[in-house]
Amino acid sequence: MRYFDNAATTAVRPEVLEAMLPYWTQVYGNPSSHHEIGEQAAHALADARARVAAVLGFRTGDVIFTSGGTEGNNLAVKGIAVAALLGRGARHVITTPIEHESILGSVAALERVHGFEASVVPVDGTGTVDPEAVAAALREDTALISVGYANNEIGTVQDVRAIAAHAGARRVPLHVDAVQAAGWLPLTDLGADALAIAGHKLGAPKGVGAVAVRGRIPLEPLLHGGGQERGRRSGTENVAGAVGLAVALELAEAERIESARRVAVLRDAFVERVLARVPSARLTGHPTMRLPGTASFTFAGTSGEAVLLELERRGVVSSSGSACAAGSDEPSHVLTAVGIDAALAQTAVRFTFPHDLDAALDDVADAVTAAVTVLQSGA
Repeated sequence: MRYFDNAATTAVRPEVLEAMLPYWTQVYGNPSSHHEIGEQAAHALADARARVAAVLGFRTGDVIFTSGGTEGNNLAVKGIAVAALLGRGARHVITTPIEHESILGSVAALERVHGFEASVVPVDGTGTVDPEAVAAALREDTALISVGYANNEIGTVQDVRAIAAHAGARRVPLHVDAVQAAGWLPLTDLGADALAIAGHKLGAPKGVGAVAVRGRIPLEPLLHGGGQERGRRSGTENVAGAVGLAVALELAEAERIESARRVAVLRDAFVERVLARVPSARLTGHPTMRLPGTASFTFAGTSGEAVLLELERRGVVSSSGSACAAGSDEPSHVLTAVGIDAALAQTAVRFTFPHDLDAALDDVADAVTAAVTVLQSGA
């Protein structure tokens, strides 16, 4: 079976597993405990924090370990916005309609619970938001801008540096969801005030992530209790997970430029072959400003779920979009936001490739051709 659903999750890298193992079996102390084993765990946690911060381009104390991308996005969006509400009465946030459910759900909660108003800046047919349109949405009471660096369904990459320039000029914090971008795109010097990542997109286990929030940005915690993570995220830290995240992130960053170049070449050949052989195929997302490891299509006259089943019969595993929305009968909010009608959006299939992809995908493109042909013929 060939696995092309890496945007949903990746395999744990052997180097990561090896680095984590001692913190499950030997140095398993609680990092808040004041004895030798606890202090060893605390030292490992501090080291992991510094290593993650270095790759993200933040200070060590800015990094907060979380359970993953969803928690990191929730903490950044709600925590920064509520702190701005408490500090200066700000009740306005800006985002786009193609964000991950953890962003859109957090914004909806701010509206419902705290009376915020949200400006949802539209995107064009490629899924690109105009930084000038974001700037035009800024108000005196804007508490936060939240924009994804790269979309998890169609792979479109945003010009977050341009957005950051507008945000900085108005002294409005910018949160960037970099969950899909990490390992594929540069993370430093983006101008972001908060940035979230998830370990399981990078070769670390599920259940660990990080959000970096610059120290000057007030942040209201979501979890209260023992005051861990400098009072910003209470709960006993996942030391082994933090160590694994640090190792995975460093490895991904060290390999990033070469793997992105190699995978993009193989992806482009795959896309060209699918488009040439399947007349109904339509590539979604930006044609060039997209993640190297993402190729997403609609196939008119089919259903995405049926294509996935046919592909799996042929030894290819992919997805119809975000794993967080799997099983939903609703069309993708990302695809409808870029102007694709609901019926066509239901035919979407997404292929997301591993960082170590090193061979042509002609056989996968042929499997796509066969699967779609069978379904369209009714055979």
